[in-house]
Amino acid sequence: MKLDEFRRPIIVLTAFGRPTVISSAMEAYVFLADWPAGRRGPAHSFAMKACRAAVRGDIEAETARGIFAAFAEKHDILAPDIALMSRGRRAGPRDFA
Repeated sequence: MKLDEFRRPIIVLTAFGRPTVISSAMEAYVFLADWPAGRRGPAHSFAMKACRAAVRGDIEAETARGIFAAFAEKHDILAPDIALMSRGRRAGPRDFA
């Protein structure tokens, strides 16, 4: 596993709701670098700095992952975690009563 690789990838929804898998701090950094200049703000700057630090090995990749996930959630582009959802119990007939 590379130093900047996430344990679990993050899926973000891009143009027209297309899912994009982000598996490392470098991929997150590139995604953030492509973010429209007019939509950047403090959260974007913080996420960029965290990803850059993880790529350099100054912070753990999982720290950058959490910050990037928070950025994605703030901008409503974080896809639901299907793996977590599928581990839940199955709905039965009484759940719809």
